[in-house]
Amino acid sequence: MKSRFYYASQRKNIYSHFAFKIQALDFTIKRKRLIFAGLTNMNTNMEKLLHYVWRHRMFPDSGLRTEEGENLDIIDTGLPNMHAGPDFFNAKVKVGGQLWVGNVELHERASDWYRHRHDTNAAYDNVVLHVCGTVDHEARTLSGRLLPQVRLEVPTEVNRRYEELLAEETYPPCHRAIPHIDTLTAASWLSALTAERLEEKTVRTNAWLERTGGDWERVFFITLARSFGFGVNAEAFEQWAAELPLGAVAKHRDDRFQVEAFFLGGAGLLTDDMVAPERRDNYFIRLQKEYTYLTHKFSLTPMAGTAWRFLRMRPQNFPHVRLAQLVDLYHSRRLDLSRLLEARKPSDFHALLSASVTPYWETHYCFGRESQRKQKALQATSIDLLVINAAAPLIFAYGRAHMDEALCERAFELLEHTRAEKNFITRSWEAAGLKATSAAESQALIRLRHHYCDRKDCLRCRFGAAYLAGKRKNHQLSNI
Repeated sequence: MKSRFYYASQRKNIYSHFAFKIQALDFTIKRKRLIFAGLTNMNTNMEKLLHYVWRHRMFPDSGLRTEEGENLDIIDTGLPNMHAGPDFFNAKVKVGGQLWVGNVELHERASDWYRHRHDTNAAYDNVVLHVCGTVDHEARTLSGRLLPQVRLEVPTEVNRRYEELLAEETYPPCHRAIPHIDTLTAASWLSALTAERLEEKTVRTNAWLERTGGDWERVFFITLARSFGFGVNAEAFEQWAAELPLGAVAKHRDDRFQVEAFFLGGAGLLTDDMVAPERRDNYFIRLQKEYTYLTHKFSLTPMAGTAWRFLRMRPQNFPHVRLAQLVDLYHSRRLDLSRLLEARKPSDFHALLSASVTPYWETHYCFGRESQRKQKALQATSIDLLVINAAAPLIFAYGRAHMDEALCERAFELLEHTRAEKNFITRSWEAAGLKATSAAESQALIRLRHHYCDRKDCLRCRFGAAYLAGKRKNHQLSNI
């Protein structure tokens, strides 16, 4: 069994000329959109499958004939069109020995040409071939030109396997094939999915940059805060961080008690309706008075405390504790974006993101209810999640924005050297034969689940493609 580092290096070699390069990553993503855009807007599963068969040339190389009986040679199937108009553009075909260069339109039935009103649309005048599952009607362009048509048959085995995937209720649907997909396919696909996952998170970062007027420091704080929600309270933490007046907080950064009043007060956790009278201890009263003073000084408005979720939550994840830990990062460790960008090794990030709480919170999970003393420092697994959901995405997004290839590559490497997440998704893939050995791989599998498996988008998935092609290898994916 080869080590995870061997396969990580193999994946890096696979993508060294494009996946880890900023300009080439742009190209990869744009090309992928071109290749797969047509599949997402098809009306039927059969039409999606026709697209797939056409794109991957799963038809005879010779002996094709149009419905009119002319010899047909497919020189180039063209590129899928991601915009309105014909499905594939810049195709090259020979019809009766005559070379045609233009666009190709695909339909389940030839009569769909008229049902979609392509005969009245000038954008379809340059179509040179109409590819159909069933030819039940002629097709003419707006100019009156009669289009050559060819009936494209979906290979029986491909159709059968595709129907199997769509009907499969077990997750992942291709679980029977996973142990037999070759290592190169798995490694390259996971690397591409990791890139997609980082790009997906970059979209969120860019949205916040736009809302904050390009304030990277604020966006870093919002992203870090969201990660402190650890899923359940992510939205509430994000709302809190977005509304918190960091400029005002910065003026009191040297006073931990005041920072805590800012944080807990802004979170709506210092209002009387959030704490029963018998639980309003001296510490709560002091913080409440301090926040009242700060409110008058800076015209503060707290968020609704009801936004926080407590039901069926472990006490260590209560927002009071997480906010107290954030106070430590902000006050004691002076955590900011520049320090994040300076970090190199995973150990640097763990040191940077390690947080503890004050003595009061060592014996409390919320106000007025004392518990056994516990340090409540961030655990290693929690710091891993902060690295995965805040540090790596911010570094990648910053590198993309500033055309800094080294930062983008550092984000990838950081994920590759961080432990994989353990959740339902990763456990399901492990049961199927694919165990994530790094955060890069677990993030890839999360992307795969949400954007491919849940949407039954097997035609866009390389595992699905291997399944449809009937590829079987003896090399076990569980060795990756």
